[in-house]
Amino acid sequence: MAATREDGPEERPAEAGTPIAKASDIPVGGGRIFTKRGVLISQPTAGVFKAFSATCTRQGCALSDVSGTTANCPCHGSAFRVADGSVAVGPASAPLSPRKIRVSGDWIHLV
Repeated sequence: MAATREDGPEERPAEAGTPIAKASDIPVGGGRIFTKRGVLISQPTAGVFKAFSATCTRQGCALSDVSGTTANCPCHGSAFRVADGSVAVGPASAPLSPRKIRVSGDWIHLV
């Protein structure tokens, strides 16, 4: 259920409300990082989508990948739970900031 950083064809500069990903592309229990938009989108349970900043709260490094249920920072080894953005492994001590999204059909939009 792991997913990695994503720079696919749906990665284009987004305005608020612009589709960012297909809901069917976000694995249940995992997530994907959309680097150009700086967002992590997860699906903790089937049909429930959440979004967080993809920037580590320790020193601002971009998260590099999702492995299982955590999004990982390559700079200092911090890991964040994709279900709620909380810190799973330090040295980061603050959770990821939530981002607003909406699901319309099979598309997830940044709001």
